[in-house]
Amino acid sequence: MIGQSSSRPAVSTRRPGLAVAGAYGTVALAFSGQWIVGKLGVAAVPPLELSAIRFAVVGAALVAICALRRTRLPIDRWRLVAVAAAFGILGFNALAFVGLTMTPASDAALIVPTTIPALTGLFSVLIGERLTPGKIVGFSIASAGAAIVIIAGQGTGAPFSERRLLGDMLLLAGAASWAAYVTIGAVALRTASPLGLVALSSCFGAAMLFPFGFLEHGYRDVPSWRIESWLAVAYLVVVATIVGYVLIFWAVHRFGAGLGSMVSYLVPLATLLLAFAILGERPQTLQMFGGAVILIGVRLATRRPRATAGRGLPASF
Repeated sequence: MIGQSSSRPAVSTRRPGLAVAGAYGTVALAFSGQWIVGKLGVAAVPPLELSAIRFAVVGAALVAICALRRTRLPIDRWRLVAVAAAFGILGFNALAFVGLTMTPASDAALIVPTTIPALTGLFSVLIGERLTPGKIVGFSIASAGAAIVIIAGQGTGAPFSERRLLGDMLLLAGAASWAAYVTIGAVALRTASPLGLVALSSCFGAAMLFPFGFLEHGYRDVPSWRIESWLAVAYLVVVATIVGYVLIFWAVHRFGAGLGSMVSYLVPLATLLLAFAILGERPQTLQMFGGAVILIGVRLATRRPRATAGRGLPASF
């Protein structure tokens, strides 16, 4: 079981109510807002410095919360957590947020949340998950949808943009890093709590990200950051990470991966709406079609029999 004691069933037998619906809605908004706020943030400050400061604050805050709640940090599995952080904190943020400087938030909204579940399903084979024919079909469809999104993102009749294409490729690589993070995290959650895992991995991730900030401005520019940049940091720390990361792992810990993965279906739609409302970005019609194809593929890949719905990996955003 993932993150459960042997005396407790892996999945609650109660039907999810308004509290769960509210939790999933909160996660969807938290992660969709991450791409909007992140886009605004990296437009004003270096992405690696932003990420390093974000997770340094998150790590310190969550360690303090763990101490107050007497939640154990998975120190005994620090090597495994460090590897998870290398993928999910360092790899994901270095790739996705640098990619976000080259491509619109709408691309990130479609590519990242909708490809992570399929990639996670593929990686899960390494820890004993079965790769069923349904998953293979779903992964293939989702991959085709991702290709449509990327090609359509170049814009009908617009000059080919190598920069945007590179940004989309970095987003895909970031999605693969996040999928590796949740796959490795699933192993750690067998003996650790979601809060403890996110706290310790954030600390490791901040330490890994910190040296890369010297490749940008060496943090000399931080005192001159405008209030808007610090508000972006605050959102990414409190809403996207502390609330979003912990809440989604809580949902999986309580109800299982099958139900938890439904959250990712809400993120692209919420992000596209926010990108249109806040940034004025208008996704291509073909992009929307590609996003729908991705969702169909992901739904097929993550579909589980009722008897095994409670066993699996943490959901992705």
